[in-house]
Amino acid sequence: MEQVRFIWKYIKRHKWQYIGGIITLFILDFANLYIPKVTGIITDGLAAHTMDMDGVLRNIGIILGIGLTLAVGRFLWRYFIFGASRSIEHEIRDNMFEHLETLDVEYYNEHKTGDLMTRFTSDLNAVRMAIGPAVIAAFDAVVMTVMVIGQMMVYVNLKLTLVAIIPMIFIAFGELYYGKIMQKRYLERQEAVSDLTDFVQESFSGVRVVKAFVRERSQIKAFAKANANAKKKNLRIAQMESVVIPLLDVVIGISSLLTLLYGGYLALAGEITIGRFVAFNQYITMLVWPMLACGEAINAFSQGGAGIRRIQEVFEEKPEIADRTDVAKADQIRKIRGDIRLRHLTFIHRGHSEPTLKDISLDIKAGTTLAVIGRTGNGKSTLVNLLLHLYDVKPGMIFIDGMDINSIPLKTLRENIAYVPQDNFLFSDTLKSNIAFGTDNEEMDEIIRATKTACIHDNIIAFPDGYDTIVGERGVTLSGGQKQRSSIARALKKDAPILILDDALSAVDTDTEEKILKNLKENRRGKTTILIAHRISTIQNADVILVLEDGEAKECGNHRELMELGGIYKDMFEKQQLEAAKKLFCKEGTI
Repeated sequence: MEQVRFIWKYIKRHKWQYIGGIITLFILDFANLYIPKVTGIITDGLAAHTMDMDGVLRNIGIILGIGLTLAVGRFLWRYFIFGASRSIEHEIRDNMFEHLETLDVEYYNEHKTGDLMTRFTSDLNAVRMAIGPAVIAAFDAVVMTVMVIGQMMVYVNLKLTLVAIIPMIFIAFGELYYGKIMQKRYLERQEAVSDLTDFVQESFSGVRVVKAFVRERSQIKAFAKANANAKKKNLRIAQMESVVIPLLDVVIGISSLLTLLYGGYLALAGEITIGRFVAFNQYITMLVWPMLACGEAINAFSQGGAGIRRIQEVFEEKPEIADRTDVAKADQIRKIRGDIRLRHLTFIHRGHSEPTLKDISLDIKAGTTLAVIGRTGNGKSTLVNLLLHLYDVKPGMIFIDGMDINSIPLKTLRENIAYVPQDNFLFSDTLKSNIAFGTDNEEMDEIIRATKTACIHDNIIAFPDGYDTIVGERGVTLSGGQKQRSSIARALKKDAPILILDDALSAVDTDTEEKILKNLKENRRGKTTILIAHRISTIQNADVILVLEDGEAKECGNHRELMELGGIYKDMFEKQQLEAAKKLFCKEGTI
């Protein structure tokens, strides 16, 4: 019932198309009834010698007229119903994508890309088939059956009709049972296809890792296993169909045999004419299609029901992070300056028992450059994700310009923060479009200014297509350093009051890093910049350096103050200096 309610709200929007299609179908089914009747009249007329050639031609003209009506009608019901189902498919896909865009990052951490893609493709296609071709098949199965049986009773013989429809009663009950089993099997099949799609997507995305570790054979075996599972689920459907469809043919054959035997007896006994016996056999033939259509409709409804169920699962997910009812209006916040205040900030990731960040308090004035350093897994990226409000935080823990982060509209907050993530994601588009992604324009002067600050301009103009160079999937055609600098340029193009660089200089050499940091110092005057890094050389000139250890703010100050403190920071600095000296010694020793 939930599935019906879900799809019904879309069908209602196209009700006139469905009504037009159903009326057309009704007219066609009604017109179809007259073909056997006219054939019977011609047969009886010729057998009794009561019909001349003009009468035959007149009746043939009626059949041709009905045929023309059927041709026009078939175009119309396809136009109405298929058009409506395609429009609904389009609307659901739009709505599903729009809904997925609102969901939290935690949702994408828990759901695989391949599974979501399957819901957009094969699941949605199954829904379209259920609300398009299956509607036509179901209507024909019901209306045509009722009309034909009624005509058989009235025009031919009641007793003969009752004998003919007895096997069809068994078909009706059998197909209801068949539909319940098939829906369950289709759901299992779709889940297997999702797993297979996800495996393929991950394998292709990680093909460089696969080749580097020489795991091709292992991947082939794993794919064969997933493929075999999908085959098994498909075969379960095929096995069911291979039993039911031939059985349906047998029952229809029995009905036809009973009709021939009993109908022939009635014709010989004189209870019905030869013409009516011929018409009756044509009506029986016409009933074969509704019986087959009924099976096809149940099959399609079963697939569509499984597809709707999986699509509903997406719509049932609600974002945990959303604007509250008491959130400030966007026009009330003219511009974020960049003051950040943390008050006893504590955060626990979903599914974790221990907090990732513990009781962090810090004041960052607008225009300050804050550096965050610490060992891997100590909550550095979590901290900046909380500033972006990608994870939910309790009220009273994070304030921006004196406002609780929960009271700032998400759109306003994120528009005022430029972010360079660790993975440096680039879209399969031109470099120009990638760099302009965070803004509404592709002004070349602004793009070039950003790329020069990020020290990537010279690399870009060296490409044959320059800024129109298409980067591969996830920017795979660029080097690691080029991807990082392109991501930095994208953030700088936004020119936001707060800039976050999450380990964004790890893939560039020290000389380029020094140039970028110098450019940032000039470009970001009066604006807040947050640097996350593992190399102290990257952050030692920051105004404030926060040292995280086990999610706690163990040390805080500038480079000089932290060195004088003689704690974690100094220990990290000395170790990195020692490592740098060793590398230099090894390099000189090989010369």
